[in-house]
Amino acid sequence: MPLIVQKFGGTSVANSDKILAAARKAVRAHQQGNQVVMVVSAMGKNTDTLIKLSKEINEKPPAREMDMLLSTGEQVSVALMAMAIDSMGFKAVSLTGGQIGIKTDSSHTKARIHSISTDRMQRLLDDGNIVIAAGFQGIDEDLNITTLGRGGSDTTAVALAAVLGADQCEIYTDVDGIYTTDPRKLPEARLVKRVCYDEMLELASLGAGVMHSRSIEFGKKFNVPIHVRSSLSDVPGSLIVDTAGTSSLPVSGAALTRDEALISVVDVPDVAGTIHKIFAPIADKKITVDMIVQNVSAGGTTDISFTVPNEEMTDAIGAISRIVTDLRGKMGASDQHVSKVSAVGLGMAQQAGVANRMFRSLADAGVNLQIITTSEIKISVLVKRDVAIEALRTVHAEFELDQPHDDTDAACANEVTSKEPKSSISAVEVINRLQGAGMEALMIDDIALDNTQARITLQKIPNQPGLAASLFERVAAAGVFVDMIVQSHGSDQIADITFTVRRDQLSEALQVAQAVCDETGCQGVDHKEAIAKLSVSGIGLRSHTGVAIGMFAALADNGINVEMVNTSEVQVNVVVDGTDGEKGLEKLKEAFADSVR
Repeated sequence: MPLIVQKFGGTSVANSDKILAAARKAVRAHQQGNQVVMVVSAMGKNTDTLIKLSKEINEKPPAREMDMLLSTGEQVSVALMAMAIDSMGFKAVSLTGGQIGIKTDSSHTKARIHSISTDRMQRLLDDGNIVIAAGFQGIDEDLNITTLGRGGSDTTAVALAAVLGADQCEIYTDVDGIYTTDPRKLPEARLVKRVCYDEMLELASLGAGVMHSRSIEFGKKFNVPIHVRSSLSDVPGSLIVDTAGTSSLPVSGAALTRDEALISVVDVPDVAGTIHKIFAPIADKKITVDMIVQNVSAGGTTDISFTVPNEEMTDAIGAISRIVTDLRGKMGASDQHVSKVSAVGLGMAQQAGVANRMFRSLADAGVNLQIITTSEIKISVLVKRDVAIEALRTVHAEFELDQPHDDTDAACANEVTSKEPKSSISAVEVINRLQGAGMEALMIDDIALDNTQARITLQKIPNQPGLAASLFERVAAAGVFVDMIVQSHGSDQIADITFTVRRDQLSEALQVAQAVCDETGCQGVDHKEAIAKLSVSGIGLRSHTGVAIGMFAALADNGINVEMVNTSEVQVNVVVDGTDGEKGLEKLKEAFADSVR
């Protein structure tokens, strides 16, 4: 019998009418011959109310007791949902995370799932029940209640779908599906029929809001088709599926991460181990680092800039201040008034000129770029917060994301329906994976070396709108293919721009770079003919904050200096000297041996 997991968020169960409406959707699916598991969040603003109450009692409540408190919200919802289904004449049983058998680690308020028992759920389903599961919670090995953190009910739903071998996981929310950008920010945002796991991982991490990245990681890891739908209507919604084929569209979505903070470290030694020493204490505090930009060495020292969530800036600065002083460097300027605008799409990996178009559109809109980072499927720029919405609208319009296209969503697999076969990963394989490091363990797909590239840096170039656009338009006109692009944050007036090209095109690229430097009055053009790009690709690179740190540590321990850094949801890239490429590859394979699947 087909099995469907349905998740209903807080707005979808905010009152008795909505609970009854959600119950009717589950009953309808049950009547169509499916076994049904519902995952339910706390009602409406219940969680916010509980958090506010806790603060009135204790300004810094113990994390264990917060989990005890917050888990009650979902318990209210599941009981009411079971009552609603019973009132309609159907069998239902509500279960807490502990009653299901969701085992987690002991990281209160942000626990990770280790394993899930299916025995009790399957018995109840086979007996004709609709199972109502409390989202967002589990228990650790000492039977303490734990919660999964932001987006925890999404994570619960996709995890249950994985272990049960569900045919589909339906995420019901207060929007119609997944949009090309947040429709609350841009009314012209367009609903997309399908999006690939990797694209959705990037969009989720960038604040797309519909789903949390941990749940998408589960979907990709266990090949669970995810259907995002409206709880208020029967519109088809959007599918998140695996990747197959290509699209002529370079960009599938744009996103704005509004509340970013920029931190700079200046004049630290450009030697092996520096970057690891700076970021290790940040990782220890579980602070999420997003954009990382390192200037090319000047006089034996380097500058490093990075972004963190705005609310974690003070903690991040506190974590590294002493380390920076010990390194004889200095804390540079910090800025809490910046935002990140990104374009995401699998299509950009096959098409040249995507970055040029994005930079030119922003330049024409008068938006200055403070930092640039690129990956295979994402281009991100840091801008002043007061122009962030304008920048998002500009990028969204440049790639015609508000317009329907005949081949829209063609980069993803053919449309998935509940009639199609279950996941290609069998239930036995899923359970076997759970016996190791846990369901949310880091899974590395590939560790690779590219030793065909060269690096060019324009040093201390006047930073003004159109700078990056002009440079890379001229590079493209010379027939040069650009891979990595990094613009560092020197100040509001100057910046360094570093990019990599194929080694056999270095001469042509240098001519363009020198011409641009001469015209703008930059300090000079630096280059290195032989660099090595080391890449670690996999699932969980963002939620496992230690991946970049693990790379930095493995290279530092072997005397290999990191010259550039480039991160995304699915890949972390570092550039080292060309002579260190093979050794670096070997050491990274050793460092991540337990995570390679």
